Amino acid sequence: MARKTDIPPSYYGEPRKFDPSFRGPIHNRGCTDVVCCVIFVIFILGYIALGTVAWIHGDPRKVVYPTDSHGQFCGQQGTPNANKAILFYFNILQCANPAVLINLQCPTTQLCVSKCPDRFATYLDMQYNYRYNNSYWEYYRQFCKPGFDNPRKSVAQVLRDEDCPSMIVPSRPFLQRCFPDFITRNGTLTVANKTVFKDGLGKTRSVIDLRDAANQVTAMQQGVESGITSLLDAKEVGMKIFEDYANSWYWILIGLVITMVVSLAFILLLRFTAGVLLWLIIFGVIAVVGYGIWHCYWEFSTLRGKPHGDGDVTISDIGFQTDFRVYLQLSQTWLIFMISLSVIEAVIIIILIFLRRRVRIAIALLKEGSRAIGYIMSTLFYPIVTFVLLAICIAYWAVTAVFLASSGDAVYKVMSTQDKCMYANLTCDPETFSQTNVTKVCPGSQCTFAFYGGESLYHRYIFVLQLGNLLVFLWLVNFTIALGQCTLAGAFASYYWALRKPQDIPSCPLFSSFSRAVRYHTGSLAFGSLILAVVQMFRIVLEYLDHKLKGAHNAFARFLICCLKCCFWCLEHFIKFMNRNAYIMIAIYGKNFCTSAKDAFFLLMRNVVRVAVLDKVTDFLLFLGKVLISGSVGVLAFFFFTRKIPVIQEEVPSLNYYWVPLLTVIFGSYLIAHGFFNVYAMCVDTLFLCFCEDLERNDGSPLKPFYMSPQLHRILRREQGSKLYAAS
Repeated sequence: MARKTDIPPSYYGEPRKFDPSFRGPIHNRGCTDVVCCVIFVIFILGYIALGTVAWIHGDPRKVVYPTDSHGQFCGQQGTPNANKAILFYFNILQCANPAVLINLQCPTTQLCVSKCPDRFATYLDMQYNYRYNNSYWEYYRQFCKPGFDNPRKSVAQVLRDEDCPSMIVPSRPFLQRCFPDFITRNGTLTVANKTVFKDGLGKTRSVIDLRDAANQVTAMQQGVESGITSLLDAKEVGMKIFEDYANSWYWILIGLVITMVVSLAFILLLRFTAGVLLWLIIFGVIAVVGYGIWHCYWEFSTLRGKPHGDGDVTISDIGFQTDFRVYLQLSQTWLIFMISLSVIEAVIIIILIFLRRRVRIAIALLKEGSRAIGYIMSTLFYPIVTFVLLAICIAYWAVTAVFLASSGDAVYKVMSTQDKCMYANLTCDPETFSQTNVTKVCPGSQCTFAFYGGESLYHRYIFVLQLGNLLVFLWLVNFTIALGQCTLAGAFASYYWALRKPQDIPSCPLFSSFSRAVRYHTGSLAFGSLILAVVQMFRIVLEYLDHKLKGAHNAFARFLICCLKCCFWCLEHFIKFMNRNAYIMIAIYGKNFCTSAKDAFFLLMRNVVRVAVLDKVTDFLLFLGKVLISGSVGVLAFFFFTRKIPVIQEEVPSLNYYWVPLLTVIFGSYLIAHGFFNVYAMCVDTLFLCFCEDLERNDGSPLKPFYMSPQLHRILRREQGSKLYAAS
């Protein structure tokens, strides 16, 4: 006799009793979670007010354009600096002061220019050569204050009045600022083939001093203490990637359109050939991964067989390379690929062997889902509504964040090269600065632009407002997703609980479900979305703390942050799972969020084996479908961009990195397939809960008939028969 291990149903609530009047989603329902709905509306109105205030006080030009010492934007149209889009530092050597990272401002005059210097020169050299050739002054004056036209003025007077720089060095624009043009030759850092230069004040300086100053400015602008050399390398790679996108965007778009057509055709085919097609997916993925293993082995063997090749060179030997094609010339790379694909192949085969019976039930559920989508075709296009709403939320959040970040008036501070200046870092007025005694007490000090801000209550709480902007953004995003899930669940539940399909399916089920969700359950959807948004907010804060503690030596603090991140990750995914099922119950029965979440939880726990196996098996099959579509389009894109299709070799654009459009096509294809299959997954989840409810409400008799399809009922009877046989 088999041991009884099932938990009594009463432990997880009593199953629903038979109700002859129940015919699917209840139409006579009332508003739920009204208090949360009111709070949600108040927050939206407050969010609109926040965006309005940020729009009034903010100015995105402060983020887009660099600002000179007088608070004027470089490169802004309609201003004297319209054709001067680059910021030039009079003496970048003064930026090598550690105070730069504290005050976030370099204590030297900053000027907007149209181009960066391309040669070494000093003011004294210019004065000497000016006597013989006027062109020296015409070039040098580009980097002097507008209106200055006295090249005979002494260096001391020029530096005192901040009219011209004492020197200029060959530079190139980066981050819209002039930085020295560093080049490493044979391991030696040079600028224009020089390792030393004159600073215009009678001293000979090393280019190392320029590098230190440039590093300080770069760290000030980027918020990190990364070197200028690595950033310039990143810029070069970025420019090449941008060129690749510019040359291949048309073909990337074609690849994404192909994915959209294939995904739509795939779902439509599931309606007629679900069983065959899903088994084809399974064996197709096994075949694709198997081909990948064979190809990796072939590449590995070929590279290992070369007598003077790179077969013995490892990835650690060559280090990081910006050209990723270098790694494809190493046998170790292909060995790693082959092992990874072999593990994936083994996992897929083992899962299929041990869950082959459950796969048949999952396929029956997917067949039922394909029929439901076939009868309610409008559900396939609902993701467009979700996409538009999400785009609006993201755009509003981004614009509000930029306007908040650029709020405030120009603040000027005293910048001094002297460490003991008593006026250093105090606010000042550039119009009256020359009339004060600051320059007498602290010679060489300047009143320069520091940042945008203010002393009002609004400006003091900018950071808090940014956090509020982020929290409401997460709330709205989760609400948009919840609205889509509840809408789709209501439409598919209308299909399942129709006894005669399709005759009993109500007209316009998607629109009716959307109307019910908005009219009656905005509060419930907002409640569930708020819980998820708060958890996500905590996760963002933990990620920020983890980023700040990366350089810390407190192992316990890092361990604690790591544990909290893991716990909140699990909590977020559990809440997503519960919310999804709660929204299905809301769409069917019209109860509040807490009651629906409780009913969904108990229903799932009473069918825990089916939930653990069937639901995950269907998710796995849908995942294989996404992988097959994105992988197939990716393989096609690989052969195209690597010129391995002879018919259209001439059409392939010239690329720096072929992996740039390739990865874009693969990632974009997966997202598109995910959008279509997400509707399918919601359909299967809804049908699964309805299926469990159907088993508890009805027994298949004429008085209490099952609402499930005959095919699903037959497979269920086989499963129950197998269980009874095993128990005996």
